[in-house]
Amino acid sequence: MVFNRKKKVVPFRTAGELDAMAAAGAVVGRALVAVRASAKPGVSTLELDEIAEQVIRDAGAVPSFKGYHGFPGSICASVNDRVVHGIPTSSEILTEGDLVSIDCGAILEGWHGDSAWTFGVGTIIEADQLLSDATKMSMEAGIAAMLPGNRLTDVSHAIEMGTRAAEKEHGRSYGIVDGYGGHAIGREMHMDPFLANEGAPGKGPKLVVGSVLAIEPMLTLGTTQTKVLDDDWTVVTLDGSRAAHWEHSVAVTEDGPRILTVRPE
Repeated sequence: MVFNRKKKVVPFRTAGELDAMAAAGAVVGRALVAVRASAKPGVSTLELDEIAEQVIRDAGAVPSFKGYHGFPGSICASVNDRVVHGIPTSSEILTEGDLVSIDCGAILEGWHGDSAWTFGVGTIIEADQLLSDATKMSMEAGIAAMLPGNRLTDVSHAIEMGTRAAEKEHGRSYGIVDGYGGHAIGREMHMDPFLANEGAPGKGPKLVVGSVLAIEPMLTLGTTQTKVLDDDWTVVTLDGSRAAHWEHSVAVTEDGPRILTVRPE
């Protein structure tokens, strides 16, 4: 007996659905740009959260993070040794030289956008800037692998190779945060499959035209290991080293990768 088993693919969308996701992603992009413009010494992470929420709601969208499994903020604000999921608070005041990672999500007409950006407050030290640059390079390498016919771990491997290329260029090593990575996205924020930020190529479901993944490398200046603080959300590096996080939601198209979370200039 012969069974015609459909090969597994990364979830995909129609061209119109990708446009709808890009509209949600554009809201996220505007929120991130507004947050960065306001991230100055003396400003609290809660104030940044309020700015992001205002941009999102003014666009007729809803912050996808707020209330997600009880998360209280519209953004994740992760400063210095915090990798991801930092809770915005009025007591956390930014200072000159801080390295800030902002993760933001929005839902517009049922579709999700999800993106993250690391930047400095005022003037930052070279090592921190290079860490952010390396994380961006890793993300861009992953984006470049979003091609029809590739497999899921081809993207993972590309992200890892982006990190190794940055290490060679910068003359230092970076920690690829263990256990965290990207994901499929659509009418839900977090969907299967999980996208690791390292690994051997050629495995997992195939990418097809319309497949969408949130690509989000997280690198540190030291360890690959993390712990979760008592708030049950904030992930910090185990050795106190600084961390960076970059993310875009990206679609596979016939004309190459399409970033769905574009930020205005």
